Amino acid sequence: MSMKRYAIKDLLRWKESKRRKPLALLGARQVGKTWLLEEFGKTFPDGYVKINFDKEPELHQFFKSTKDVKRIIQNLAFAVGRPITQNTLIIFDEIQECEEALNTLKYFCEDAPEYYVASAG
Repeated sequence: MSMKRYAIKDLLRWKESKRRKPLALLGARQVGKTWLLEEFGKTFPDGYVKINFDKEPELHQFFKSTKDVKRIIQNLAFAVGRPITQNTLIIFDEIQECEEALNTLKYFCEDAPEYYVASAG
């Protein structure tokens, strides 16, 4: 349980950073990356949305057709059936399955730093 507290503490520091960039959690399979991000997502006023690029390959199209972050967020909100606000953690799970999404992280940083974006893979 103390490992969880340390990890959440680090994530909260990232969340509060004025110079926050999209977060990438990398590691071996089945070690708890997604679980940790979901637990962290519960600390957000509007919760979290999880986009799993392995289980939902149809969502790849949103990243292939545009690099406009606002449009991507609108499309994802429609796909998940709920609004994505600046108080929502956006989790890109299995991001390595969608190279275009991985490349889009820089646009989230440059064009929409007000959004909280974390990825696992």
